[in-house]
Amino acid sequence: MNGLLKLSSIAAATLITFALSGCAMVSVGSVSSEEYLSARRGDVLTTGQLSASARTALQVVGTDQERCKTNIAACRQSLIASIGLSDEQRLSTLSELWLQEALQLEKTRKLEPANDALKAAGLSAYLESAKHAYAYLFFTKRTPDLRALEDRQAQVRDYYNFSTQQAVVGLFNRYRNQLEQSVSKEKTYLLDFSPWQISGSTAGISLSHKGQLPNELVAASSLTFKGLRNQYRRDGLGAELVAVFADSVVKQEDENKPWSETPFPSITVMLRFPGDNIEAVLASNRVELQGFDPHRNSSVDVRGVRVPLAANFTAGYGLWLARSGFAQESLLSLIGRSDTLENPRIYLMQPFDPNRRVILMLHGLASSPEAWVNVANEVLGDETLRQNYQIWQVYYPTNLPLPFNNHEIREAVNATLQHFDPQGSRRASKNMVLIGHSMGGVLARLMVSNSGDQLWESVLQRYNISEQREERLRQKIEPYVIFEAMPQPTRAIFVAAPHRGTPYAENRFARFVSGLIRLPATVLNRVTEIGQLLINPDEAPDEPLVGSINSIKNLSDQDPFVRESSKLPISEKVIYHSIMGNDTPDVILEASSDGVVPYASARLEGAASELVLSSWHSVQEQPEAIVEIRRILHEHLNALQ
Repeated sequence: MNGLLKLSSIAAATLITFALSGCAMVSVGSVSSEEYLSARRGDVLTTGQLSASARTALQVVGTDQERCKTNIAACRQSLIASIGLSDEQRLSTLSELWLQEALQLEKTRKLEPANDALKAAGLSAYLESAKHAYAYLFFTKRTPDLRALEDRQAQVRDYYNFSTQQAVVGLFNRYRNQLEQSVSKEKTYLLDFSPWQISGSTAGISLSHKGQLPNELVAASSLTFKGLRNQYRRDGLGAELVAVFADSVVKQEDENKPWSETPFPSITVMLRFPGDNIEAVLASNRVELQGFDPHRNSSVDVRGVRVPLAANFTAGYGLWLARSGFAQESLLSLIGRSDTLENPRIYLMQPFDPNRRVILMLHGLASSPEAWVNVANEVLGDETLRQNYQIWQVYYPTNLPLPFNNHEIREAVNATLQHFDPQGSRRASKNMVLIGHSMGGVLARLMVSNSGDQLWESVLQRYNISEQREERLRQKIEPYVIFEAMPQPTRAIFVAAPHRGTPYAENRFARFVSGLIRLPATVLNRVTEIGQLLINPDEAPDEPLVGSINSIKNLSDQDPFVRESSKLPISEKVIYHSIMGNDTPDVILEASSDGVVPYASARLEGAASELVLSSWHSVQEQPEAIVEIRRILHEHLNALQ
C-alpha cells in the first residue's frame, strides 16, 4: 500500500513538473514575409529543392525528400500507388520529381558530355515532366480557370514550359538533319526517340528560311541583353524560343531584293500528349509538337479550354541587334568603305503580317537601326501597339546625297510592299507611320512631300543650262528632283531633324569627315553625268560639282537642295509631329540647339504636336520621347477606328 502511494506521488509530481515547465508538443515561432514567400513558392526550379507541396505529398506516402533522392524511381511508384493523394497532388509532384531528375542528369552530363545515354535519359525525363504537368493542367477535375489564383498551378505551368523548352531544343539538336529533310518537303515530321514517338508540324510558324530549318533554336530564358531597358514577354503556356537562321544580319543579304524578314523570329512551342483521360495520357508515349507565331497567336485551345500562349517579344529583336554587325558597318558605310551596304535595305522585325500597319523607322547620319534600340522594343512591349503594328527598319548608306537616298528608299519600300501585297489592298499597305531621326527625319519629310517643279526650277535658276542640254538633264535628274508624296504614309514623326540644314556640317570636323567620303561607283557615275550636263563647258565652275555632293554637305544650312526642299509642301493627308532636343538651356528656345541641329531648323509649321526635351541630339532614346512616340501611335490608331 505504501508502495502504491509512493508511485502515485511520483506520477503526480511528474505531471506537476511538466505542467509547470510548459513543455508542449507544438511550439510557435515567427518568420519574415520574405522567408514565408520563399518557403511557400520555392521549388526545384527556383531553389533546387522540392516545393512545400511536393514535400507534403511525400510525407503522405511515408517518405521524404532525402530518402526520395536515394531511390527516386521507388519514390515515384509510391506516389502512383497511394490512395491518400488527389490527382492534382500526385501529378504535380510527379512532374516536379521528373524535372528534378532531368536537372540532375544535366549536371552529370556536363561532366560526361560525350555520354549519349545520359543525354537521352535527360530528354526523356523532361518529356515525362511535361507530360505529367500537362495531365495536371488539363485532365484533373478542376479546369485551369478554377485554379487561376493558386501558386501550385503557376509552379506546374513553369515545369511544363521549362521541360518543353529543354526537350524541344534537345530534340532539335539531336535530330536536326532528319528534321530538315522532312520539313523542307511537307512541314511535318515524325521522330522515333525510343520509347517516345514524336510528331508535329511547322505550318503554324515561319521556321523555314530559304527552304531550311534554323541553324539553332535558342531558349529565350537563357538570353540577357545589355542596352535594352526592358524585356517584354507574355505569361502563358509554351516554350519561348528564338529560331536562328543567320550568324549576322548585314552579311546574309540577298542582292536581288531590298528587303529581308528577320532571321531571328520569336516562336512559341507546345507539347501535346494525346488521350481522353489521365490514365490514357500517362500510359502513352506519343507526343505532338505544335509551333506558333506569338505575334499572331495570343491564346491556344487545349481540350476546350482557352489558355494564354507564352511569348517573348524582346528576345528575337535583341538577338537581331546583338548579331547585326551594324556598329562597324554604319561607320564604314558613311565613308564608302562598306562591302555590304550600297543600297537601302528594309528589315522586317517579324514575318510579314498583312493585317498590321507598318511603322517605318529611318536612322540618321553614320548610324543604323541600332538608333531605335529602345524605341522599337517599347513599341513591341505595348500590347495594343504590338497587335496593330509591325516594325520595318530602314538601313541605308548615309554617305549618299539626300536626293539619291530619297529616291532609293522610296523604291525599296515600294518593292517590299509590292512583293508582300501586290494589290496594295491589305492593311499593311495603308496608313503607314514614318519615324525619322536626324537625317532620317529629313528623308521622312521628303517621302511625304510634293516637289512639283520647284526643285527642278531651282536647278535651272542656279545653273546656266542651254536648251540643248536641258532636256537631257531633265531625263537624268528627274527621279531626284521631281517626286510626289508616297501614298502609304498618313502619319510622320520627325525627331531632331535638320529640315533646313545645320551649321554643324560646316565646322572643321564635319568638313574633315566629308573629305573622307567616297560614293559608290554607280552613284559616282550618275553624279558625274549630271554634273557634265549642269556645267557650261565655256564657263569655269565656282566649285568642283562632283566632289561637293555627299550627305554631310547636303545637311549644311548653306546647301541649295536642303534649303529648297525645306519649302516643299507636306501632303495634306499626312499628320506630322516634331520631337526635338535642347542642349542649350541658357538661351531662348528660338535660338536653342540640341548640339547638332538648331531648333529653328527642326521646327515645322503645321505640326500637330511639338515636344522639346532637355537632351543632346540623340533625343529619340530619351524615356520622354519614347512615351511621346507611343502616344502618337495610339492616337494614330484611334483616328483610324
